[in-house]
Amino acid sequence: MIVLWTSLFLLLFSALAIALHKLWWTPYRIQRTMASQGIRGPPYKLFYGNTREILQFKNEASSRPLNLSHDIFPRVQPHISTWTGTYGANYLSWYGLLPRLIVTEPELIKEVLTNKDEAFPKPEMDGFVKKLLGDGLVTTEGEKWAEQRKLANYAFHGDSLKGMLPAMVDSVHMMLDRWKNLHGDEIDVYQEFTILTSEIISRTAFGSSYVEGRNIFDMLRKLTLIASRNTFRIRLPGISKLWKTNDELESEKLENGIRDAMLEIIRKREEKVKAGELDDLGNDFLGLLVKASHSDDESRRITITDLVDECKTFYIAGHDTSNTMLTWTVFLLAIHPDWQDEARKEVLNVFGNQDPDPDGIAKLKTVISIHLI
Repeated sequence: MIVLWTSLFLLLFSALAIALHKLWWTPYRIQRTMASQGIRGPPYKLFYGNTREILQFKNEASSRPLNLSHDIFPRVQPHISTWTGTYGANYLSWYGLLPRLIVTEPELIKEVLTNKDEAFPKPEMDGFVKKLLGDGLVTTEGEKWAEQRKLANYAFHGDSLKGMLPAMVDSVHMMLDRWKNLHGDEIDVYQEFTILTSEIISRTAFGSSYVEGRNIFDMLRKLTLIASRNTFRIRLPGISKLWKTNDELESEKLENGIRDAMLEIIRKREEKVKAGELDDLGNDFLGLLVKASHSDDESRRITITDLVDECKTFYIAGHDTSNTMLTWTVFLLAIHPDWQDEARKEVLNVFGNQDPDPDGIAKLKTVISIHLI
């Protein structure tokens, strides 16, 4: 009995020592080392690091009305805006137990992005972000990244994009026809541009209509929302194996639903090829991915999981960034009617009442400068 109690005591003492080393001593040592090099930051809080403070900053910033200003940094990254003012251009913060060196000094940023010595690998994705992006182009590195980038470049090179223009124009006409039927009602342009960009991506990159791809987009938006609201929430390691939150259960359901919907689109295309309705799998992005999954060269062959992850990456990157940019552009034109007049004159001067074409788009100096603002 004494031996048993002694063993239990030693086991508990060992577990406590490991926990203290990981939860307290290691962060304390890192903070002291960084401080000796002139890098300070908000103090580490046990287990949560600085995540609770970051959430508080973000909640307070989003609760305030947004003024008509380009100075949006304190709104979108309020914690970085505050802490760079307190601790300097570069500072140390904590995402749970993970230390993060925040760099805002331009020359150091340039060095990080150049990464000639490959000293700055992409961070490992886990949790909700992993479900959202998988092992797509955004998250991978090395040879796998090079092969994925090659496929993307082939699908979206200059001549290929020119060939997509008619489909883009048709999608814009569909949107404008909807607007004509609103009879002066207010328009949620963000929602409208979400529909527009998802329609264009479906038709140009995946060969499906928006109606067929709508379910995928809805699930991706829901999964993106779940990932976003859990960005700064810390959970005990391994707790998800014992008990899952509603967000974790919903994200797993969405992840499986997205995969099934994409595989169904792929199955339909393969069946059309077998039935002779299509000559081949196509040269759009989806067609190239499916061909790569059937490649005779094992080193170049991609798995079905890789295929789905790449589709998810381009669905998200293609529509979310584009509709945000379009919405912001329309907003700027609305508050700067002089620029709006100039842009309208230029478009009418180049195209008249005709649809845009690639050669004419290259001549739109004013419109292009508005997008760069």
